[in-house]
Amino acid sequence: MKAILNHLFEHKTFSREQSKDILTNIAQGKYNTSQMAAFMTAYCMRSITVDELEGFRDAMLELCLPADLEADQLIDLCGTGGDGKDTFNISTLASFVVAGAGYKVAKHGNYGVSSGCGSSNVIEYLGYQFTNDISKLNKGLEEANITFLHAPLFHPAMKTVAPIRRELAVKTFFNMLGPMVNPAKPNNQMVGVYNLELARLYAYLYQKSSVNYTILNALDGYDEISLTGDFKTFSNNGERINTLASLGFEKLDAGEITGGHTVAESAGIFMKVLNHEGTAAQQNVVLCNAALAIKTIDSTKTFADSFYEAEEALVSGNALKSFKQLLAS
Repeated sequence: MKAILNHLFEHKTFSREQSKDILTNIAQGKYNTSQMAAFMTAYCMRSITVDELEGFRDAMLELCLPADLEADQLIDLCGTGGDGKDTFNISTLASFVVAGAGYKVAKHGNYGVSSGCGSSNVIEYLGYQFTNDISKLNKGLEEANITFLHAPLFHPAMKTVAPIRRELAVKTFFNMLGPMVNPAKPNNQMVGVYNLELARLYAYLYQKSSVNYTILNALDGYDEISLTGDFKTFSNNGERINTLASLGFEKLDAGEITGGHTVAESAGIFMKVLNHEGTAAQQNVVLCNAALAIKTIDSTKTFADSFYEAEEALVSGNALKSFKQLLAS
C-alpha cells in the first residue's frame, strides 16, 4: 500500500488491471484500516480515470454474488449519491412508480453514507427484510414487479470498507461504483451522477456495453432530475440538455425536495408520496425520474407519454400496491 499511496501522492494514475488488483486486495482485507482510509481520502483529491473506474467495476462484479433473476427486461434506477443535496428518496420512489406501471425493476441500494437516509434505510424502516435468496427475489419480481438487492448482501467482500466509509462520511469512489455493480446486471439502467465529468465517464463505459442506458446530471449538481434547474442526459441516442421549459415545468426551490432529518421523517415523506399525498413538487420530481426510466426502456416513447404512464401508476395506487406486495413477498 505504501507504493500505491506514493503513486497517488505523485498525481499518477492506475491502469485498469492495477485498479482491479487494488480493489480486490482492499476487499480481501490485505491492507489495514489506516491504509484503506488514507487511500480512499487521497484518491478523492483527484478525478478518477476511465481505466480506473473500469478496473474497480471489474473487481466488484467479479467478487459479488450473482443474482440470476427471471426477467427478460430489467431496469435499475440508481444514483451515485454524494451530491450533498439531502433530497428525499426520489430514485427509490421512482422505482416503485416504474414497477407500478408494469415494468420489472431490480433496485440496487444501500444504507446512506454521505447522506442520512439511503434507499436501504428507508425501506428497512418500513418493514422490508433484506435477502439474497434468489427464489424470494424472483417472487418479489413476479408479484410486485420489483425486487430490492441490498448491496452488502451481494458484495460481502466490501464489509472491510463499510466501517471506514461510515466514519469518513463523505463520498468516495465507492459512490461512483454503486450503480455499475448491480449483481442482477440489468439490461436497462438509469443512473444519476453528481457532476458532469463523471457523467461523461459513465457514458463512455456504457457505450461499450449492450445496456440501454440514460446517464443524467442536473446542471446545478443533483444526481437526479430535481426540477431545480436544467439537466443533461447521455443515452444510446446521444447527449442533450433538457430544459425545464421544454418539459413543461417551472423551476422548484431546493427546499421543496429536501428529505427528512431522520430515517423516520424520510419514511414519512416516502409513504406520503406513495399514497399520492405528497406535495406537487415532490410528486412531479418522482414522476419525472420515473418517466425518464420508462423512456430508457422504450426510447420510442416521448417523455410526455412516459410521464403519463408514471402518473397513472401513482394516482391509481399501483405504485403503492407494488410496494405493499414487495413487503409481503
